[in-house]
Amino acid sequence: MSRWSRAVGSCLALLVASVTTLNAQTYHVVKTFTLGGDGGWDYVTLDTAGHRLFVARQTRVMVIDPETGKLLAEIPGLNRAHGVAFSYATGKGFATSGGDSSVVIFDLKNLQVLGRTTAAVDADAILFDPATKRIFTFNGDAGSASVIDPASGQRIGSIDLGGKPEFAVSTGDGKLFVNLEDSSMVAEIDPAAMKVTRRWSLAPCQSPSGLAIDRVHNRLFSGCRNQVMAISDAAAGKLVTTVPIGQGVDACRFDAGRQLAFASNGDGTLTVIHEDSPEKFTVVSKVPTKSGARTMELDGKTHRVFTVSADFGPPPAPTPDRPRPRPPVLPGTFALLELDP
Repeated sequence: MSRWSRAVGSCLALLVASVTTLNAQTYHVVKTFTLGGDGGWDYVTLDTAGHRLFVARQTRVMVIDPETGKLLAEIPGLNRAHGVAFSYATGKGFATSGGDSSVVIFDLKNLQVLGRTTAAVDADAILFDPATKRIFTFNGDAGSASVIDPASGQRIGSIDLGGKPEFAVSTGDGKLFVNLEDSSMVAEIDPAAMKVTRRWSLAPCQSPSGLAIDRVHNRLFSGCRNQVMAISDAAAGKLVTTVPIGQGVDACRFDAGRQLAFASNGDGTLTVIHEDSPEKFTVVSKVPTKSGARTMELDGKTHRVFTVSADFGPPPAPTPDRPRPRPPVLPGTFALLELDP
């Protein structure tokens, strides 16, 4: 084979590989399940053991079978529901109730409420840390994290974050990271010592919300309200780069199996980003979803993405108190969307 033939063959192989990779990274909506029900919504959380989706709905948490879209149960008693976390060893779930600064505790088997504990003002994001086996809530207006012992259900500590937290992640081996929305920074937390150990700037990112982690390469993915994703080196504590995303982001996820980062955007798009290397990231698709679909969840086994939204009516007329009023949600239109690769 001539040198020219070998060069052409190599180029064709690279082209085929690139097209194949791009196709594997292209997502699309394959199912829409109308769930209905009143109220706004926030985080969508996958119960990996029970294979159920938990969706925060203002006064309650909806529990859904992701295969059929069937509503399995509702966990009541919440005031401005936000996030859900699971302690499988104790058989308990924990849901933040931001309006009354509390956490509702429920049984993972029968989904009955077991009790509640006090967190802090504007309890929002929540996670289970495998290293300490503790539950951590991130309290926006309080600028703190509350630490809960899942066995007793009692708060055992509080961490001053020095800013307003949004979403957080655990490395699983002794560190937590959280976005600080008001200062556009990331804070690193020692969950055992219950203290902040480091902070760094995400500039030019503004108002980071969603956060995801690539644990193998120590990369953090912060979704920012100025339509960029800020990607950090968690080991070095510094910004690596930014890539463009849609408007109104509120959640980010990372699929380790496909090396893909996701940002779900309120403008009705899902931004899909490929980690070419720990230093290089490429936006591979901007997938249409549904207006208002700003939160999401990823099933790392099936690589499916789930998001939720509803249909909206025309916005009311502006007033001095509400210069930019939100459009009303049309009754009965709240839905779960499944996106497959």
